Amino acid sequence: MEKPKTTPKDFFLWAGALITFYWSVIATIFLVFNYIDYTFTNVLNRLPDPYQSGISNEMASIIVLLPLYMFLMHLIRKDAIVDPSRNEIWVRRWAIILTLFAAGVAIAGDLITLLTTFLSGEELTTSFLLKVLVILLVAGGVFMHFIADLKGYWDMFPMRKRAVSIGVAVLAVVVISSGFFIVGTPQQARIARYDSERVSALQEIQYRVTNYWQAKRALPASISELVDPLRYGPLPTDPQTEASYTYKVTGTLTFELCATFGTKGDGSQYAYYEPTSMGTTGTKDNWQHDAGEVCFTRTIDPSYYPPLTK
Repeated sequence: MEKPKTTPKDFFLWAGALITFYWSVIATIFLVFNYIDYTFTNVLNRLPDPYQSGISNEMASIIVLLPLYMFLMHLIRKDAIVDPSRNEIWVRRWAIILTLFAAGVAIAGDLITLLTTFLSGEELTTSFLLKVLVILLVAGGVFMHFIADLKGYWDMFPMRKRAVSIGVAVLAVVVISSGFFIVGTPQQARIARYDSERVSALQEIQYRVTNYWQAKRALPASISELVDPLRYGPLPTDPQTEASYTYKVTGTLTFELCATFGTKGDGSQYAYYEPTSMGTTGTKDNWQHDAGEVCFTRTIDPSYYPPLTK
């Protein structure tokens, strides 16, 4: 019996299906990894705007490529119904076997990583175990699906194949929508990014105030005295309203910096260590804030900021 020939249409349909499938799977894994990192990683490593850390690209990839993959597979199976010999073409068998190989390697590598970490005595953190589980479940599901496809299982039970397709689509929707509950909506992330810029601006103003005190041994009477085109750029303003930030002198060594925030922040992502007189790290600053107008009281410690000698 003569083997069926692979047409250009067959080749590019399967090539497109493989690319969109692999990309969708990888995007899904990395998206879930980002959720895990955001939930379990040290808060000091969080980004104010998670949608700038790859999440938006991963979501977009799933939304676009997963339906495209399903559409390409629909065309492939439609041709196979008209001409069953399309199930025997070499590009189909190579695509399935390649996917089985990749899934098998992923499963083996995942288990090796888990056992290596365990046997080396390293701590098995919740984040690490969840990532191992995600890869195991995804790679295992892919392997089982394509081994069944290779044996013709889905052709014998088309309703089960349809149920799996619906289940995958529902799972993709759940994965994407879960992000809105875990990391917040893009609008909430945008507000957090504005607040991050406000804190960065206050930190810059605070830096100018300490430099001013070191140089003149007195606090500036008003924020306008911090304008020095020879040393700095323009004073930062609110990123949304472009209003000036509030600066108040409250004592010989104390002052306040005020801004209006869009949401509550724990301040951990803004924490940093002030330099000491020895050039090492000093006390951690605190920029915790609620929504609305918030003022931060700062006290200059001359041991950390000794006056500059003339």
